[in-house]
Amino acid sequence: MERNTKGSVLGVDYAGVVERVADGDSTKKWTKGDRVTGSVHGDFTGNSRFHADGTFSEWTVARTGLALRLPDSMSFEEGSTLSVGLISCAQGLYQQLGLPLPNNPTSSPSAVLIYGASTAAGTLAVQLAKLSGLRVLATCSPRNFGLVKSRGADMVFDYNSPSAIQDIKTATDDQLGLILDCVGESNSPSFCYEAMGKSGGKYSTLLFPVDCPRKDIVVSMVFAYTAYGEAFTKFGHDSPAKFEDYLYASKFFDICEVLLAEGKLKPHPSARRPNGLDGVVDGLLELRQGRVFIVNIKVTDIQFKVSMQS
Repeated sequence: MERNTKGSVLGVDYAGVVERVADGDSTKKWTKGDRVTGSVHGDFTGNSRFHADGTFSEWTVARTGLALRLPDSMSFEEGSTLSVGLISCAQGLYQQLGLPLPNNPTSSPSAVLIYGASTAAGTLAVQLAKLSGLRVLATCSPRNFGLVKSRGADMVFDYNSPSAIQDIKTATDDQLGLILDCVGESNSPSFCYEAMGKSGGKYSTLLFPVDCPRKDIVVSMVFAYTAYGEAFTKFGHDSPAKFEDYLYASKFFDICEVLLAEGKLKPHPSARRPNGLDGVVDGLLELRQGRVFIVNIKVTDIQFKVSMQS
């Protein structure tokens, strides 16, 4: 796995102002001066095909189909928390678990469990699942119950409670069949496998899944980078291009853009840090020290510009 490659640029999410739109852009959606948010590959964990494709810089080149227009009421800091989380929800909740889209909710709600609901992807997943008409159960630490409930969760459970799994089974009459794991490590897979109802169901995780002891559970993994529609290498693994994932994410972003404009979708809490790109180092240090829990750290004092291409 390659690391510290000369010319590498880290950073995935971005928010900024469109500076230029590539000739031949088929969407005809963007013009210079538009306020947008989105994401790119970023040279992370040895992304050997996209070394310079990162957002910890003053400029970035982004795909037109994976950008959302920011409402005037939303800051760049707030907007920069959205894109990767929304892609994760598009794949996990909708492509893999098969939920009805949030602009076409079901009238016969079933239950879905969002494990790790106070994470950046989790707070979005709670809102989207609720907009899709489902009964939303969630797990997180008690200190984050207020945040998760404010995003629309019907019931919230402390994942560290010895009775949490049984409490979920009781709340769902042991019929839970849909789980999105926004943590995907430590004890979360085994927790989710046990919480699944007696008839089994679908489990989607944001990290590589561990073996499931139950044959009645369909296990799938969110790999947000496939949404860019290009072949890539990450974690030492070569992944083929999946243009269908790009098309799905692009259409899902169109839906989410409307939800943002209507005020139906709220961004994850963020903490501002000064000193521009130098603030990235300070923010990462705080994360390592465990001083930041539910917020995304965003740097300020830079003017971020985006060049759009199809």
